[in-house]
Amino acid sequence: MILEIISFFTIALAVFYGVLVLYLVKGWYQLKPPILAANSYKTKVSVLIAARNEEKNIGSTINDILNQRFPSHLLEVIVVDDHSTDNTPEIIRSFSNRGVKLIQLNELEPLNSYKKKAISEAINHAKGELIVATDADCLMGSNWLGSIVSMYEKENLFLISGPVVYHNEKTIFERLQTLEFLYLIGLGAAGIGNRQPSTCNGANLAYKRDVFFELGGFKGIDDLASGDDELFLHKVADKYPLKIGFCKSYDAVVYTEPKENLRSFISQRKRWASKSTRYKNKSIVVLGVFIWLFNLFLVVNAVNAMFFNSTAAEVLYYCLAIKIAVEFVFLLPITRFAKRSANLGYLPLLSLLHIFYLIFIGIAGNSGRYEWKGRLVR
Repeated sequence: MILEIISFFTIALAVFYGVLVLYLVKGWYQLKPPILAANSYKTKVSVLIAARNEEKNIGSTINDILNQRFPSHLLEVIVVDDHSTDNTPEIIRSFSNRGVKLIQLNELEPLNSYKKKAISEAINHAKGELIVATDADCLMGSNWLGSIVSMYEKENLFLISGPVVYHNEKTIFERLQTLEFLYLIGLGAAGIGNRQPSTCNGANLAYKRDVFFELGGFKGIDDLASGDDELFLHKVADKYPLKIGFCKSYDAVVYTEPKENLRSFISQRKRWASKSTRYKNKSIVVLGVFIWLFNLFLVVNAVNAMFFNSTAAEVLYYCLAIKIAVEFVFLLPITRFAKRSANLGYLPLLSLLHIFYLIFIGIAGNSGRYEWKGRLVR
């Protein structure tokens, strides 16, 4: 009887998941690409990077920022060194003759969120009207900044989320990560398209400096190591829900690399999942719980079909078919946008693996500490 009830709820949750993903498809198509301003920019921009032990990447990131097709007199670049033990600060200093500013954190007492501290310090020194944050291991095309500023100036937005895409994938594991990551980026974009912002990525995020101060910066969320992106997005959405946009332009893409092994991947996703308990909009948390239960019930149905009731296999089959079908419909335009359509062939494998991943990360991400940048944080 209990297993029959679970089968019924699995079907119900599969239908719910299908409708939800199709609603996200609508949100993606609601977004309109920005039109490049063609050098008629007026906004002073401060690009901020928090860096810790990034000697292999930081030079390329700074070069890409300095090589933007954007007026140099409107561009300020600030890099905050977060207690690096390698040559990161020396590499940053080598760009000082090109106007790059270096700030070094020198806290004596341990913090739980060094990144938020680094960003806050940079914003306190910034002179730009628009803050644009990226990470120290990212690359971008020459029209990246122009695309974001064009959208900002045309639509008078307070926060703009930008697309982030994995590149240089070498293994099946890394290609699976690319596809899964595009799902997350698409989820955030579609939420904004539906006027219900839920997620974004700090590797490509812009917001008004005045709004950051008006909302108290990271106050109230500074006890968590992560959340400089999503949790701040929620603060903006709580007061200015119609002033948030997604820059749906390939020129605006920021590139980063997937994790090289399962351990670093799990650590990253635990960090991302740890933010969910602090979401101000509890409806997002409820949706997450329903999706987690859907995946859990899929596993229960699989066990039921193998050991107890073979007819449960039919329920499992149809639910998996719904799951994979709607995820394909959702990811098709997003992979085309990111020029990663070839990775769609991995969707059936990813969709199956994702069931077990979501069940695990839903628990692990909210049940303790994790390692980030060589530190144990929560």
